[in-house]
Amino acid sequence: MTALFGATIEGFGGRQPLAPRPEQGLSRLAADRLRRRHAGLRRTGPRFTDRLFFAALPDAETAERIAERAAMWRTEHGLTGRLLKAGHFHVTLSTVHEGHGVPDADEIDGWMARAEGISMPSFRVGFDRLMSFANGALVLTGDDSTVGIEVLQQRLCDSLDDTPRPARRYTPHVTLLYDGRHIEAEPVEPIAWTVREVVLVHSLIGQTTHRHIARIPLA
Repeated sequence: MTALFGATIEGFGGRQPLAPRPEQGLSRLAADRLRRRHAGLRRTGPRFTDRLFFAALPDAETAERIAERAAMWRTEHGLTGRLLKAGHFHVTLSTVHEGHGVPDADEIDGWMARAEGISMPSFRVGFDRLMSFANGALVLTGDDSTVGIEVLQQRLCDSLDDTPRPARRYTPHVTLLYDGRHIEAEPVEPIAWTVREVVLVHSLIGQTTHRHIARIPLA
């Protein structure tokens, strides 16, 4: 897999990072994150109904292949959690909203304008490891084969934040299902696709519904 994605890594080397914006205090995105954190700590009031996030999505053929493999792994490991829909498989890049309803059009247009400013070529991403996260999510992850996604995520988040940070804790992954039984990390046959765009997704929380609001093609 290292050889397969070597060209991708080199392709990013010549790109200069986006120039940070002057300090402007707490950004709207940072404030939204803070509100979500406090809401989670309080655990009071009605649950959120809507989430908006930027993501990289597999093409339809790859999504079906992921679904087939996920069903096989679910049986092999004796899991009972419900598989996500093939059309819902994605790699989250940045969550920009969680709340009741969606933000107004001007705020969404602002996110889009910033996201469209990132400089990034299309690239290959691959996942070759199956494992469970602490929250019960069974996921596909990878190492060298996910470098492109890490670069894209960093540049996108820098563009969205008023005060970009030097680094973020980020593990690129595709969630397959949630289950109470945890699976230790194991290698699997790689699943890869070419990332050609970033998609702004509207998730109706608890309704297993995703709506694609907008798409930003990569160079």
